[in-house]
Amino acid sequence: MVTTTATPQAKPGVRLPGRETVLTPRFYTTDFKAAAKVDLSAQQTELEAMRDEMKADYNRNHFVRGPEFDEHWQALDEATQTVFLEYLERSCLSEFSGFLLFKELSRALKKPQPLLAEILHYMARDEARHAGFLNKAMGDFRMSLELPSLSRQRTFTWFPFSWVLYTVYLSEKIGYWRYILIHRQLVQRPEYRFNPLFNYFESWCQDENRHGDIFKALILAQPRLWNNGWAHWWIRFFLLSVFVTHTLTVQERHGFYESLGFNAEDYNREVIRQTNATSARTFPVVLDVDNPQFWDGLEQIKGYAEQLRQPGNGWLRQQRLKLGLCGGFLRLMALPVRPGLTPETALAIA
Repeated sequence: MVTTTATPQAKPGVRLPGRETVLTPRFYTTDFKAAAKVDLSAQQTELEAMRDEMKADYNRNHFVRGPEFDEHWQALDEATQTVFLEYLERSCLSEFSGFLLFKELSRALKKPQPLLAEILHYMARDEARHAGFLNKAMGDFRMSLELPSLSRQRTFTWFPFSWVLYTVYLSEKIGYWRYILIHRQLVQRPEYRFNPLFNYFESWCQDENRHGDIFKALILAQPRLWNNGWAHWWIRFFLLSVFVTHTLTVQERHGFYESLGFNAEDYNREVIRQTNATSARTFPVVLDVDNPQFWDGLEQIKGYAEQLRQPGNGWLRQQRLKLGLCGGFLRLMALPVRPGLTPETALAIA
C-alpha cells in the first residue's frame, strides 16, 4: 500500500526535501496485526534488560547545543556548505522516518505487546531527538525542514513486518559504522572537523548500535527469519540492498566525505566490511566481501547508476541501463556467501 500527497510550496527559510528517488530515505508502514502476534518469549530477558537501558536514557543530556554552534557556518565555503546541507537533509529524513515508524508501532502494540511497545516508544524518542538536532544544524545555515508536516507530504511504503526487522537492524548497524568511522577520522585529523555537530557522533552512534541490538533480539526470537533456506536468501537480499544503496549514496555525495578528509571509495568499503562483520553475529550467512568479484560487481552497478544520472538518455537507453543494473544485482546475489552465526549458537542465544 502506497499513499501520496501533494508537495506544498516552500516557506521562506524552509527547505523542501528533494524529489524522491531510489536513494531517498523512505517512510514506512507495516502490518501491525502481524507485529502484535510475534512471540518474544525466547528473548524476553534480553529485551527487558534493553528496555531498562533505554528507559535510563543515558544520552538525555548529550544533545544540547553549546555556543560553539554560533555563526560557525559562516566560515565554510559555498561548496562545503552545499554538500553538508545535503548530508544533513538526508540524515534528518532518515531519522524522522524511523521516528514515525517506531511511534506508530508503539501505539499499535501498546496492549498486545506492552514490552515491545515501550521499547519502540523509547526508540522513537531517540530518533526524534536525532532528527531535531540535525534540523537545528540545518537552521544554522538559515534552512530547515518542516518536520511536523512531512508525514502528510511524503509517500509511505508498506513493508511486511519481517522485512521491517531486517531493514531496521541493518540500517541501524550501518548507521553506527557510518558515524563511528567519521568520529575516528576526525579524532585523528581534527583539521577536517568543520562543524561542531561532529563532536556529538561518538555518543550518537551508540544509540544506533543499541537500536540495532534490539532488532537483533527481535530477529533471533523468530527462527523462521534466519534458520531456513528461504530466510538465507532474504538475508542476502537485504544485506546486498543496503550495501548497494550505501555505495550509490556515497558515490552521489562523495564531495561530503572528501570534505572530511576521506577517500570516498575507501570509506564506503570500510563501512560495508564492518557492517558485514557485525551482521555475522546475527545472521547464519553474510556476503563474502573479501571476494574481488563482489567489489567488481559493485563497480559495475555504480557505472550503470552514473550513466542513468546523465542527461539526454532516451527511454530505450534508460531501460537498458536499468536492466544492466538489475542484472548486476542478481549476479552479486549469486556469489558464494560466508558463514555467520551458527544455527546452534543462534538457538542457544534465543
